Amino acid sequence: MDGGIPSIELVERVCAGERRAIGRMLSRAEAGTAEVRDALELLYRRAGRAHVVGITGVPGSGKSTLVAKLTAAVLGTGRKIGVVAVDPSSPFSGGSILGDRIRMGEVAGHPSVFVRSMATRGALGGLARGTLEAVDILDAAGYDMIFIETVGVGQDEVDVVRAAHTTVVVSAPGLGDDIQAIKAGILEIADVHAVSKGDKPEADKTVSELKSMLGLGLLTAALKRVVPVIKTCSPRNEGVLELLAAIDAHREHLAASGQYEERRQSIRERRMLKAAEQVLHDEFERHRQGRMADLLGELAAGSISPQAAARRLLAHIGMEATR
Repeated sequence: MDGGIPSIELVERVCAGERRAIGRMLSRAEAGTAEVRDALELLYRRAGRAHVVGITGVPGSGKSTLVAKLTAAVLGTGRKIGVVAVDPSSPFSGGSILGDRIRMGEVAGHPSVFVRSMATRGALGGLARGTLEAVDILDAAGYDMIFIETVGVGQDEVDVVRAAHTTVVVSAPGLGDDIQAIKAGILEIADVHAVSKGDKPEADKTVSELKSMLGLGLLTAALKRVVPVIKTCSPRNEGVLELLAAIDAHREHLAASGQYEERRQSIRERRMLKAAEQVLHDEFERHRQGRMADLLGELAAGSISPQAAARRLLAHIGMEATR
């Protein structure tokens, strides 16, 4: 244990907003040890007030700079802001404090801002272990808005932002990745579109293309609202307040339309299923050198099918397969 403080005792310190306690709890959640489960359960029950915003888009679209500017804008409204940056490349380092400060600039040191980078390496499906628990921790600690920033446009990123109440997709002019983003299913899940690097000549064209797709109904399946497209330029701080207003307006729309609780329940369901997948994954890894190794040998010999091997493995760890 880090520092020897019991996890349950840390809960009260987290809820009191103690930064060191928050950092320690985040490290324990990321490590995923059994000792922290009860504490995370208590924190989950105390969470539920924060507006969780997922921010994603293709690499090079300027998400990190935009998140830093958005964070400053949120501070200007008197709110506390947490940022969970999912990083698929950095090794586990207990929070990568230096990386956090480089990523966020001056706002990283503000007392009402808490930034945490989380590595995805080795986690199931590419999701950082403890990402959603990190959101719970910051929520219970009293942060009013929490950004989940992802890198890339794959299914992993879709899974992360689907844990958010509001999803912002950042596009940049001239990257040539528009088709890739559409194929990956990213554009379709946007509640708000942001076009970064608005000082580039192609920015207006990108805005027009997005609005055209939205107008044709290509990106708005079953939505009962107009999805805004906001042009931004982070170095000039242009469009940032408009983007924050669009994010806040979406939260108000969810509440007014009754969709907020529906979305929260959908998030709970996805989290339950993801947790079940993680339990299975961990159990399989625990048996990799034992029963699983034997079954893999039988598979290699062709004496058993993958389906039969899976049933035997589940039976070995005390679970029953229905097919």
